[in-house]
Formats: sequence, structure tokens, C-alpha cells
Amino acid sequence: MLPQLFNPGLGRLIGAGLLACSLATLSACGKKEAEPGTSGTATPESATEYQAEDLQKEGAMAEKNAPESGVDYHSFANTDAYRVKHLDLDLTADFDNKVLKGEAILDIKRLNQKNPPLILDTRDIDVTAVRAGVGDSLQDVKFSLGKKDPHLGTPLKINLPKGASKVAIQYQTSPGASGVQWLEPQQTAGKKHPFLFTQAQAIHARSFIPLQDTPQVRMTYKATIRTPQELRAVMSANNDPEAELDGVFEFEMPQAIPSYLIAIGIGNLDFKAMGERTGVYAEPELLDAAAKEFEDTEDMLEVTEQNFGPYRWDRYDLLILPPSFPFGGMENPRLSFITPTVIAGDKSLVALIAHELAHSWSGNLITNASWRDLWLNEGFTTYLTNRIMQFVYGDERYQMEMALGYDDLKADLDDREDKDEIMAIDLRGRDPDEVFSNIPYEKGSLFLYELEQKVGRENFDKFLMEYFNHFAFQSITTEDFVKYLDDTLLKQYPDKLDRARIQQWIFEPGIPEGAPQPTSDAFTKLDPIREQWLNGEMKAGDIDTKGWTFHQWKYFLDGMPEKLSADQLQELDSTFDLTQSKNNEIAFSWLMIAVRNDYQPANARLEDFLVSIGRNKFLRPLYRNLVENGKTDEAKRIFEKAKPGYHPLTVKVNSKIIYGD
Repeated sequence: MLPQLFNPGLGRLIGAGLLACSLATLSACGKKEAEPGTSGTATPESATEYQAEDLQKEGAMAEKNAPESGVDYHSFANTDAYRVKHLDLDLTADFDNKVLKGEAILDIKRLNQKNPPLILDTRDIDVTAVRAGVGDSLQDVKFSLGKKDPHLGTPLKINLPKGASKVAIQYQTSPGASGVQWLEPQQTAGKKHPFLFTQAQAIHARSFIPLQDTPQVRMTYKATIRTPQELRAVMSANNDPEAELDGVFEFEMPQAIPSYLIAIGIGNLDFKAMGERTGVYAEPELLDAAAKEFEDTEDMLEVTEQNFGPYRWDRYDLLILPPSFPFGGMENPRLSFITPTVIAGDKSLVALIAHELAHSWSGNLITNASWRDLWLNEGFTTYLTNRIMQFVYGDERYQMEMALGYDDLKADLDDREDKDEIMAIDLRGRDPDEVFSNIPYEKGSLFLYELEQKVGRENFDKFLMEYFNHFAFQSITTEDFVKYLDDTLLKQYPDKLDRARIQQWIFEPGIPEGAPQPTSDAFTKLDPIREQWLNGEMKAGDIDTKGWTFHQWKYFLDGMPEKLSADQLQELDSTFDLTQSKNNEIAFSWLMIAVRNDYQPANARLEDFLVSIGRNKFLRPLYRNLVENGKTDEAKRIFEKAKPGYHPLTVKVNSKIIYGD
């Protein structure tokens, strides 16, 4: 997933023992024994309970209240007793009542001889019946729902017959399910048919499927999705673009994936191939533009394979969603979900496609074991994204992407406390959606870039290919990675790498002194131009912007001072038509300036932008900007107008800004 600039606030993580626990014999840090073949992770029966223990590694005492490595504090599931291995799903999409209803059948593996109740994760799901048993011989069993937690939802406790290996749950979702958005026809590109899409990351799968909703658990799945006859269903599985529109669609995902990668899309969708293994699903009104914009996807896939190992998911297709999608993209395997806001007409924003594709290696193939370890997904993926952009579009584009990412990281570091700047972040007691910031993405990427610089690109690429092979289809912790680093690069290059430096990157705030500082000549030459214009030494019309990329426009605008005069604003706008820019990234940067300076000619575009787009990367900073500049009433008015078309996650995060909920 591309970062959306959430703003976490949490307790400090660092402790001497935790740092020491990140070094040799790291796998001994967990207190529960894991299922053979997994990463050594484990989850307590109640994710809201935590019992501290003293840990001592290499003479250092662990901080007693430090989070336990490998424990997912955001799941109720008792994964130390049972593991879901396969899911069979049969759901009907009821657009009239805005619910998914049907049955989920879980194949479970017992991890010991005991027979405790099975505990699953749910959120606002109405469970009507549960059966359990062996094979096809299932019987009704008792079940109960526990106390609702504001972040985690509600545990579902199921009493199993002795030896039971299969559980069938009949249920329906809530119309307000946090992981499902139902769109009316007028909210789509075609304005004729409704649309549905799911968004399961981080812990929203439990709002539309009762399961072990933790990235530690990987499962295969099959699904039958029943739709209105005129609509097409697609999933993060094998999709058949030639499937008849008869209201019943069958899917299979043969590779084991975590729950947050289960995804459903239903709408008036057509398909267009972009290459042998790539294509795009979209509403007919968007299909040709999307296929043209993202036509380099096949090239991206091929160069990534050449440098980092085989693509293991058969196909890589894209689903273009309506603009209410709260993220830039979501890396659902075989079918990335993509916002239409990146269809700029000039391929200037296709780094998002490279990012979601890169997740096929980092995130989908190797998964963070808990949301504390998100940097293992997103830091690696951001690093790979930049490399893919270099392979396909050249060095200058690579340097600009790197430099913009570094600037975004510095801005995020300026905006948060030290305790929020740690890559292996402590999220206990908090909504895991708050982990998404530039820290796991850009700081994680910069850390890997430093490793590359120190050992050499060829050696680091070899390390990455071996890493992807070594942990393929596993969920791992930060400590698993550091142990692997200790056994590979640290052992191979003891004169170039040291443990203390790696500890500092992962477990301490900020950017370590002496870290790389990516720059771009395409940007640095803009600094004197901007300064001359600000000083009145140059007119806006005299600035030669021919050939400027969106990256240069963004750098030029984002480098403006907080306050500009009315004349300066008018000059920029009348010269470059910034208020009406069709590039959403440029429009966003300009609207941030307009809000800070109360530039009223941009007010109508600001309202239209906030109402027509649901991407939190844009919405959250703009709403916060309105509030901080004394325009809370305006923010409330626009938000209430836009809210019916926003995703539940968008409503949640922006309500906090506007109303302080």
C-alpha cells in the first residue's frame, strides 16, 4: 500500500534489552513456541492482555513493558492452539441492504492435543449459526461473542467437538462494515451501476469475514461471489475476464496469503490486456485511459523478475476503483486495487504501480508478522519501487523519486514525536491503521539504501534475491530479519556493517547521522529560480517550465514559504493555471498553499477536490490545513457534504481532525 500520511502517537519503544534482543539468537525472544515452518511468531489468546517478562540478552536487561517480538496485539485469535489453513467463501452481495451474506468454512490445523474453544476475529458481523466437525460431517455447535473493543472488534468464541478440523460460519456483514464500501451509481464513472470494493488492511478483513485476522496466519482460499447479473466480480485470486455475466463467479487463490490480502471488487467492469501477464479491469469509461497510462506494467514486472527473482503469482492485473478509494493502491495479489487519481495522462504518477507490483516480492511473498513490523513490507517495497523506476524510466527519474521520498520523510519527522519515529513501532492499545506514515516507508527504504551503498549494489541485489527465496510465503518479525542480516551481510562484510548502526536505524528515532541524503540535479536547479521569483527578480512568466515533470512542479511548489502575498498567488495561478491543474499531485500542492494563504479563487476547486476524491493522502493534510488556519467551519461543511461518498476509513481518520473524535 502506498503511504497515506497518518499521524501516530504512541509510547516509546526503545529499551536496552529490546535492542539486545535484536541481535544474536533473536528467535529465542518469543515466549510461545510457534507452529513448525513459521517464523517463530505467536499470538496470545487475548490480544488486549499483555503480561511483561524480563528478557536478558548478552548481559542487557529488557525493558519490562516492551512489546514481545512475534506477538500480534491486534488479534483475538488463539493461534497458539489453532491455525486456519484454508478458507471456502460463499457470499452474496446484497446491494439493496448493503450487506454481504453467506458462509465461511475454515479448515483448521490443531497445534496441540488440547481442545480449547476456537477464537476468531470479527467486527460488526451478525453470526447466525456455526457448525463444526470433520470433513463433511458437521454439527451445530455453541458460540458466543465477547466484549467489543473499539479498535479490535469482537472475539467470536466457538466450542469445537473433539478432533474437529472444519468450522462453517453463517453470517452477514453490517451495512457500515469498516472494510466494505458500497457506492451508488452516481458515485461511479458510468453513473449507471452500483459498485462494491473491500479494503482489508490492516485489520478490516474481520469486518466481512470471521477469521484469524492476523498477518501471521497465511491461508489459501476458494470463493463463490454472487452478484446482480449485470455486474462482474473480481478478487485477489485467479480472475477470468471472459467469465459469463450470470451472477455467479468462482475464484481460487492457490498460494497461502494473510487475511489482509483477501479482496473483492464488484461493478460494471471490462478488461483490457496490457501484456502477456498483465491487464486492467475498469469501468468502460476509464478502461482505455488506464490501459494507456499503465502500459509499462509488463516491463516493470519483467525487470523486477530479472533482478530480484521470479514472479510467483501467475498474473498481475489492476483494478481501477472509483475515486473514493482511500489509498493510492492496495497490493492485493494478482489484482492490485488502484485509485483513478493517478491517471494523469503522462505516466507521471506510475510509481504507484511500481510500488504495488513490488509488493509481490516484499509484503505478499514475505509478510510482516505484526503491524509493528510494517517496515518489512513497506520499507522494502519503497526501495524496490525506486529501483523499478530506474530500470524502466532512467536515472533522472530515479533520483527525483528518491529525493522526493527523502523530503517527505524529513517533513514527517518534523511533525511527530521521537517515539513515533521508530521503524519497529509499538502499537499496543492503538488502531493499527495509525502505523501508516513515511517512517516505515521512506525511513525503511533509506536504511536499505544505506546497506546497498556500503556493500555495493551488486552484492546487495544478490542478498535481496536470496532473502526473498529464503523467507518466501512466510510471515516474519523485525527480529527474524535482523537475525538473517546477522547471518548474511554482517558476516560477509564485517568491515563495512556493524550491529550498533543497524540497531540505531530500526529501534531509535530520527535518521542516523551520516545517512545518505538523496538529491536530484533536476531539483537543485529550481532552488535559485524559486528564490529569484520570491525576491521579485524574475516574473513567473519568465520561468521556463517546458519539460518540467510533476516531480519538479511538486518540488517547486512544496518549497514555497508558508505565506505568499495575494499578488504572488495571483501571478502563479494566472501564469500556470494551477487551480485547474488536472494532475492531482500538483493540484494538491497548490491547494495546500491556497488554504494557508486564504486564496479565495481556489475555494471552489478545493471543495470539488475534497468532495470528488477519497484518497487520504490528499484529504487528511487538506482538512488539517483548514482547521489549523481557522477554517474549521468550512472544513465541517465540506466534510459533511462529502461524507456520504467517503470510505469508512476516510470518515474515521478525518473526523478526528475536524471534530476531535
